Amino acid sequence: MFDQFQDIELFPVTVLDVFMNMLVALVCGVIIALVYRFIYKGPSYSVTYVNSMVLLALVTSLIMLVIGNNLARAFGLVGAMSIIRFRTAVRDVQDIVFIFFSLAVGMASGVGLHIIALFGTVFISIVAVVLVTFNFGAPGKREYLLQIAFISTPENESKLESILKKHCKKIQLVNMKNLGDESVEIFYHVNFKNKEKSSEMLRALNGMEQILNVNLFFDQDDTDASF
Repeated sequence: MFDQFQDIELFPVTVLDVFMNMLVALVCGVIIALVYRFIYKGPSYSVTYVNSMVLLALVTSLIMLVIGNNLARAFGLVGAMSIIRFRTAVRDVQDIVFIFFSLAVGMASGVGLHIIALFGTVFISIVAVVLVTFNFGAPGKREYLLQIAFISTPENESKLESILKKHCKKIQLVNMKNLGDESVEIFYHVNFKNKEKSSEMLRALNGMEQILNVNLFFDQDDTDASF
């Protein structure tokens, strides 16, 4: 009885069905890849990863076509996939989300749910673009770490204080280290009045007499950068 159940074709697939399913998967995969290219802001952009999202949607659609309603094929596929080991580390959580995005679209296309695949792709893509455009996940106030090394004199300290007060609405001393020969290294947590004028502040600091080093660090996607 079980063997007879395996031979039942509840959803016969025609050549036209295969073509349409693969075409929808291709269109959705390309849209997903383009959206990823548009919103990506990380430090390690990968061309192969973007191309893989298109191929992943197509491969998933093909797998769903192969399985169809055959239970034996489904279990066989699970067994075959279990011996594959993926050791590539995915650094960004957003990359994992887009992998599942391509998988879901490929599954919907493979079973012939074209409206769901297309609507889901467009809707989720619009949401992703809107979130990035309005910087939805960013904190309300971003603090920066300012590192300054200079010769400590009353004139330099006074000028440093006036520059920081001019450009920053919050200044918090984090650490101070004596470098010897009256040189000091100071770390501040600062919050700018206008982030666009941060380069103006750095130029003013670098223009001070007896300045040794100035660095501004910020945290974006778990990486540090300096101006």
